Amino acid sequence: MAPIRLALVDDHRMLLGALTEWIRNAADDISMVAAVTTWPELLTHPEFPVDVVLLDLDLKDNIPVALKISTLKTTGVKVVLMSTYSEPNVVREALASGALGYLVKSEEATMIVEAIRAAAQGESFVSAELDLALNAADVGGAPKLSAQERRVMALYGGGEPVKSVAYQLGISEETAKSYLKRIREKYRVAGIDVGTKVALRRRAIQDGILIQDVADGASF
Repeated sequence: MAPIRLALVDDHRMLLGALTEWIRNAADDISMVAAVTTWPELLTHPEFPVDVVLLDLDLKDNIPVALKISTLKTTGVKVVLMSTYSEPNVVREALASGALGYLVKSEEATMIVEAIRAAAQGESFVSAELDLALNAADVGGAPKLSAQERRVMALYGGGEPVKSVAYQLGISEETAKSYLKRIREKYRVAGIDVGTKVALRRRAIQDGILIQDVADGASF
């Protein structure tokens, strides 16, 4: 499978350099083909269009983010936004404009890679912190999980150990643990305790994430 061709746009050169180096070392399936500080530099880069753009929402260029996302979408480029802002209305506007991912810059570095991979597959990925804020009003109901979170919950709730979950999904064990942490936190905010594996399994069945027959055959 060809690597995901990634471009990074951030006007903080130190962060740009650190992210570029980190992603190159952390993910063999992602090829960093462009790292630029301005929007025009991205559009005129010889490697453009790419598969995914990791775009700083806070670029001080007065170009509306909706216009940027629209421009990228017309060339078939997927967009993941990064920001220091965690205001739910800003997030909703960005996602409504067509961004597939949204991360706060304080997010764990492993989540950046997962967001890029999700976007490349056309799946949405929102920072755990922001997801909790977006769904805070839905207390009492099942929280909204991403496709990857549902896969993790199904496998883990079905009896697989974390190491096996990670192997089957092609992610690291630490990333699998991060997903479980996000899942439990989302349920906690919704007023639902899935702190134990048994409780998580029971909830996975109740929410239709895990089929009863599969769960019944699981061993703990």
